[in-house]
Amino acid sequence: MSIMPIIRGRTNEIMRDRRRIVISGCSSGGKSTLLSELAGRGFPTVEEPGRNIVREALETGSDALPWVNPEAFVAKAIDHAAASLARVRHLDAPVFFDRSAIDALAHFERLSITPAPDLKARGEACLYSRPVFFAPPWPELYQQDDERPLPFEDAVREYHWLRIAYPKRGYVLIDLPKVSVEARAGFVLQCLGL
Repeated sequence: MSIMPIIRGRTNEIMRDRRRIVISGCSSGGKSTLLSELAGRGFPTVEEPGRNIVREALETGSDALPWVNPEAFVAKAIDHAAASLARVRHLDAPVFFDRSAIDALAHFERLSITPAPDLKARGEACLYSRPVFFAPPWPELYQQDDERPLPFEDAVREYHWLRIAYPKRGYVLIDLPKVSVEARAGFVLQCLGL
């Protein structure tokens, strides 16, 4: 059964703003590949800040790693998210984001860390379109590396936390199908009426 009739039936509710679209979900679930495909089709995209933060920390010896100093990592991720939104504020066209400030706040929630009030407020001030496309766990795609050292099982646990974090903030999840990147991009654009 196609998801399109369900989505179309709620068009007025969840498709109000199609300009700041988040693609989130499981690590190594094909999000970055999907963003590359959407960029190739002419849409502006914003890459995931997390991998850049980790890469910089590994290169400089900083402790701003999610598994070493989650507070420093989340603060940097929220700063990146806010800056990314500011950079595209002049665009009146869809912009696709690989993760968002919600992912960063969910990292705290998963670890039972209470963020500083100003950091939480900065993260929650980053607003995106209500529909969020969600990449499911896909073991065949999962790869560990220096920037993603956690095992697949940890990525799945994070995924489940994100499935709670977004809806509790009023976002609506649309699960991405496990299909080719071209078909995935077509699915996203069709869902958004683009």
